[in-house]
Amino acid sequence: MTPDRLQARIRDWYRANARTLPWRRPPGDGAVTPDPYRVWLSEVMLQQTTVVHAAPYYETFLRRWPTVTALADAEDAEVMAAWAGLGYYARARNLLACARAVRDLCAGRFPDTEAALLRLPGVGPYTAAAVAAIAFDRPANVVDGNVERVMSRLFAVETPLPAACAQLRDLAAGLVDAAAPGDWAQALMDLGATICRPRAPRCDLCPAAEACAARASGAPEAWPRKTARGARPDRAGVAFVLRQGGRIAVVRRPPRGLLGGMLGLPGTAWTAGGPGTADIAAAAPADLDWREVGSVDHVFTHFRLTLRVLMADGDAPALEWLAEGSLGDLPSVFLKAARRALGMSAAG
Repeated sequence: MTPDRLQARIRDWYRANARTLPWRRPPGDGAVTPDPYRVWLSEVMLQQTTVVHAAPYYETFLRRWPTVTALADAEDAEVMAAWAGLGYYARARNLLACARAVRDLCAGRFPDTEAALLRLPGVGPYTAAAVAAIAFDRPANVVDGNVERVMSRLFAVETPLPAACAQLRDLAAGLVDAAAPGDWAQALMDLGATICRPRAPRCDLCPAAEACAARASGAPEAWPRKTARGARPDRAGVAFVLRQGGRIAVVRRPPRGLLGGMLGLPGTAWTAGGPGTADIAAAAPADLDWREVGSVDHVFTHFRLTLRVLMADGDAPALEWLAEGSLGDLPSVFLKAARRALGMSAAG
């Protein structure tokens, strides 16, 4: 099948089967100009998470900050709290840095070329290509995990991921549809998300089935080839839940590093061996009668964490306080710990 014919089939399939997403214009609708802010916001949110999970956050952000300038003017703490639950909090810090650069250096308007977008803080090659293609119809090569999977199967690429990434980008670049770059980028994403799925691909519905080398092999799920991943290391720590009058004590984490800038529970460092008795005593936010109420487990990208949860009632004037009804402002790991403590307290 010629590249032109393959492009036409995928493009026609997309125009008949495109997912309806809150940040997307209807395919082929040149009368509707996408809002670059919405495209950029959605692409940042969709990194490392799913459409279903990201969509409510996207809607919340748009209600609170409907323009890039409104987001740029927001307080860091407000944005970090609204981001809680999306994970990978460095993305939220980059989101603010980029919004402020657009406000201060670009008069509140996103640049319309891939090269200029790349100069914005926190914007990498994928995001620059996605915004250029989808928002401005530039012929950019947009390659996410879905597109990598489609390319690896179309061409039965034997090099395993991640070593194959450059090769897959080159293969995708050879198919970019210069006549409709925005539709083409989203067509490949939708194809990977709904048809060329990691498991149980729907080859019977695929517009590229006749051209697919992996399908011809009879085992399309064998692609993309992957290098075996090592096991995540284990770390351990202690979190303190200090309660007073329907509030719990919280701390603001350092601006850099894991969960940077977020509210969290006071606690020890998270280490491979876990904290010793002296470490726990030094980290306690107040000299109180702490009681152990259980533990919680949480999986981060690069390690697994077990947190022992200690609870007390009392005061610590140097700390911030969060109403128990606002626990959802905490990152997931601390939300788990707080709920474990408050649940045990209610049960007792």
